[in-house]
Amino acid sequence: MPTRKTVTLKTIAHELGLTVQTVNKALKGKQGMSEATRQLIVQTAEKLGYYTMDQIRSLRLEHIAPYPNERLRFLLVQTADSVSFNQLLLQGLQNRFFSFGHRIELLRLPLRMKPETMAAWLEEHGVTYADGIFIAPSILPLAWETALFNLPIPRILLNFPPSGVKIDSVIWDVYEATCQSVAYLRSLGHANIMYVGDPYLQRGYILRWQAFNFAMQASGLTVTPSEHGIGKHDATDQWRDEIMHLIQQHQPSAILCGIDREVAIVHDVCTELGLRIPADISLIGLLNDQPDTLPLFTRPVLSIAQTGYRAADRMLWRIANPTLPYEHIRIQGEFYVGHTTVALNGG
Repeated sequence: MPTRKTVTLKTIAHELGLTVQTVNKALKGKQGMSEATRQLIVQTAEKLGYYTMDQIRSLRLEHIAPYPNERLRFLLVQTADSVSFNQLLLQGLQNRFFSFGHRIELLRLPLRMKPETMAAWLEEHGVTYADGIFIAPSILPLAWETALFNLPIPRILLNFPPSGVKIDSVIWDVYEATCQSVAYLRSLGHANIMYVGDPYLQRGYILRWQAFNFAMQASGLTVTPSEHGIGKHDATDQWRDEIMHLIQQHQPSAILCGIDREVAIVHDVCTELGLRIPADISLIGLLNDQPDTLPLFTRPVLSIAQTGYRAADRMLWRIANPTLPYEHIRIQGEFYVGHTTVALNGG
């Protein structure tokens, strides 16, 4: 295997057409440049495989070789490749593994398969020969999770873990994101806040509803479940009618929509009712990303790509430390104030 070329500050500067002094300032976090320039320099440094001495010391403390001799192959396992967060997770994994020279590939599991044949399918497709797997959220049917948990290779769950399962997990913190959203609406004077989101499909969904209850009660408000759109959303047309009826009946001043794919529907329902956003009703949506089809939403920023990035480090740590206790990591994001919320009565 050819020797890896040493990457220096001069290498990065030449790549970007900047001075060595500018690159050095950016990597040390010093002032004197735009945040966009700083991010570009940091990303380029990672892409080229540059590490500061502090980063190298940190990696070595965790028994992770910054310049590994062996290039590893990992899999991101999923069953719904159209879900937007899977691409964001893959982006974060790729960004981190690129600097180590490791490879991450996608593997899509079939949606319809009997549990007793899953282990054979995984063996046939060479999953056990990967150096490790990342298990994406929204794995359906759930029996796939059990089959993946039982594999004799390093595994990182990109989801909230089931109780009692021995596995490391890394996930963006939707519980904190929901609490942030309620706190922001309360700071604007909203008290009649409706929650919309099916809590039954995934572990992360029920956590959002639980967080909403906690945050509302912590601010002195009582939550009556029948006043919120938390029913199972089996039939879209019927569910739209139910949400419309709830809004008409309870006249909330604000709605917190807890699930990405339901945000656009709630926005459209409010528009159909003749409600001006945000003049008549404020909206916050837990969006995976800001879509072009919606106004700039006030929302907690879900750190999905950063979750993939952090999960890559956790995988390398687990490989280097196979006997240490399992850990569950939640990644917290910032809160973005967009154009869909306003103080109650405009004050």
